[in-house]
Amino acid sequence: MSSSPVAGPAPTGPTSGPDTGPTGKPAPDPSRGPGRRAPRIRPASAGARRGPRRKVARYWPQYLAISPYYLIFSVFMLFPVLYTVYLAFQKWDGIGDMQFVGFQQFRFLWDDPIFWLSIRNTLVIWVLSTVPMLFMALVLAVLVNSTKRFTAFYRVALFIPSITSLVAIAIFFGAIFSNNFGLINAILRSLHVSAVPWMSNEWTIKLVIAALMTWQWTGYNAIIYLAGLQAIPSELYEAARMDGAGPVRIFFSITIPLLRPIILFTVVISTVTGLQSFTEPQVLFGSEAATNPNSGGPGQAGLTTLLYFYHQAFDNNDFGYGAAIVWAFFLLILLIVVINWRLVQRKERRP
Repeated sequence: MSSSPVAGPAPTGPTSGPDTGPTGKPAPDPSRGPGRRAPRIRPASAGARRGPRRKVARYWPQYLAISPYYLIFSVFMLFPVLYTVYLAFQKWDGIGDMQFVGFQQFRFLWDDPIFWLSIRNTLVIWVLSTVPMLFMALVLAVLVNSTKRFTAFYRVALFIPSITSLVAIAIFFGAIFSNNFGLINAILRSLHVSAVPWMSNEWTIKLVIAALMTWQWTGYNAIIYLAGLQAIPSELYEAARMDGAGPVRIFFSITIPLLRPIILFTVVISTVTGLQSFTEPQVLFGSEAATNPNSGGPGQAGLTTLLYFYHQAFDNNDFGYGAAIVWAFFLLILLIVVINWRLVQRKERRP
């Protein structure tokens, strides 16, 4: 008859657990192999301090390769922009000593009727050019996306106006819209219609500048819309056709909602570029009058804000006032861009 073992007293020495040896020291990890020690854990702060310096030292050839861009950007773009902030509070003709005048430039700007006339002309030209430009760009993109042949030719043809010299385009438009010898008025006379004073009427001047800008940038925006259309799955259009939706319903219910981020991008870009119109009226009306060059045509109907800035800074040699015009106009552009962004974003958040 076997007797059950009697439990003896508990050991009084150091206990050996799964991670400790009989002497109380950590037991070696069998997975590390003989003679290998556990890695030392370094403080995180020391590694964090040495990390960025090691990265810079490791990738210095890459930083050195891209440094010319930042040097050129700082010298020729960043510094002039910051310098205009300082210049806006000075009175300077470009040669003599500067005179600090504080906010007097901006006070005079607020009471300057020609400045507000240039703002009004710029906004009108921007609306007359941007709205039809984006609409025609979207229509052209839909038409090109629906074709199966000569798509590469259509893309090149749409993109050519945006890379053509703007000066050449302005000279061409000035020739065809000339009051006396223009091609448009010649066609109207052949149809026994009275000629239109394109380059002397207040509204037709704005229409000519807007038509020039529309012709130049419609193809560029159409290419952007075309890229967005090609990213839309074709299964959505096939399902809509099977449900009996027509082309108009598909366009407004599928194409427009899915292209909304791209439309927002084109609206913002068109706002920034459209409000900065300068070369168009400068080439069209730069030699209208010797006493007041760059005036924007008869009645200053084509005087944009950047053209007015150029006239004040480089014709009147008032660089301080020119800097004030530019910064006030920059704030206006920023405000309009924010308003456009909020309007489009609010429509996108609606269920």
